[in-house]
Amino acid sequence: MGQDKGEVGAAVEPGQKDPEQIRREIENTRQDLGDTAAALAAKTDVKARTSEKADELKQRVRANPVPLAVGAGVFVLALLLTRRRGRR
Repeated sequence: MGQDKGEVGAAVEPGQKDPEQIRREIENTRQDLGDTAAALAAKTDVKARTSEKADELKQRVRANPVPLAVGAGVFVLALLLTRRRGRR
C-alpha cells in the first residue's frame, strides 16, 4: 500500500510545496490580510481622522504662528471696517 499524500511525513513530489511551507504561507497571508483590514478600518474612522487632522493643524500653528496672526489681523480689520461703515 502506498502512502496517502495527505499524511504527515508523506513524500513530496518535485515542484510541490511541503505542508509546513504551505502553513507558513497561509499564516503570512492571514497576517497581511489582518493588517490590510486594520488599515482600512482606520481610514474609515472619520472621527479619529478628524481628530488627527485637528492635532496636526494645532501643531503646525504652534510651530509657525505668523499665518494665524496675519489671518486674525485681517479678520479684525475687516470687522472694524464693516462696523464703521454701518455707523455712517
